[in-house]
Amino acid sequence: MRSIGQMLALVLLAASFCATASAQGTIPLIDSYTVDQRYSKNKPDYPEISWPTLNFEAGQTISFDRLYKEDESRKLHVDVFEPTEDARNGKAVILVHGGAWRSGNKSHMFPLANLLAQRGYTVFTPEYRLSAEAAYPTGMTDLGDLVVWVKSSAEEFGVDPEEVAIAGGSSGGHMAALLAYAAHEPLYKSDPAQNTSLAAVIDMDGVLDFETELALKYEDYGKEKSGVALWVGGSYEQTTDIWVELSPVTHLSERSPPTLVISSGNERFTEGHEEVEAVLARHGIPYEFFSYEGLFHTFWLFDPYLTETADRIDGFLQRVMPAE
Repeated sequence: MRSIGQMLALVLLAASFCATASAQGTIPLIDSYTVDQRYSKNKPDYPEISWPTLNFEAGQTISFDRLYKEDESRKLHVDVFEPTEDARNGKAVILVHGGAWRSGNKSHMFPLANLLAQRGYTVFTPEYRLSAEAAYPTGMTDLGDLVVWVKSSAEEFGVDPEEVAIAGGSSGGHMAALLAYAAHEPLYKSDPAQNTSLAAVIDMDGVLDFETELALKYEDYGKEKSGVALWVGGSYEQTTDIWVELSPVTHLSERSPPTLVISSGNERFTEGHEEVEAVLARHGIPYEFFSYEGLFHTFWLFDPYLTETADRIDGFLQRVMPAE
């Protein structure tokens, strides 16, 4: 069994690997979204926030850089946070990092992954190809393949393949919802026969509809600056069909999973949540919405909101994926 000091060293080493991935010379890196940048920006206005740290419980295990996908040009990895055997509940959560589809890395989700693991979940924090490396829909297909890998590895990790949830923050929240709602379509699958269905989705400040006036105001402002336009290769006017396709609300149906939306209170980041609620209610699918009032974007990175978010996700999953 590793000591807490050894586990901390491994976490730091894994974060270092994430930060220096571009050293291979083949993976473009846009370093515009970091924990330090968000902390420095928000600390003056929110003095209550604290730097994220990981505190481990005896018996926890973390597997770094597990290979989940390989093609002719790329190997993609995922970190796996496992609970103690006494806490293990047989359920899994995939955590998708944000960064406007062009930056960020999986280490940003380590603190939340650790807290969820301590609540009994096996948590997966994947890397996926960002827009600087590959255009839409490559990153979405990467995540679809991750879901398939998690399900195929369920016995190894002691989870039920039918009880795999997905969550994400900012663009990661958008991608989580999009993958979950489109799971019964051929989109984002390397093979149309793949099963990428998910038991629940948690969207933390991720846009759900890119066609609203507010969403277009903040997301459609030129390919050089707009994260969406850079990802899909054009503005809303130039690539309307793709913007519609990547709006999670487009794919809502009677087979959509239970959904939790957590908002910072800034409406632009959860545009479309009313439509999600209406459609899910019509089909009798559980839906919950929680909003802070005037909190900063990326609230899930720092305590006290980090722990609150873990508790909120845990409570929701217990309600929609109850223990057998």
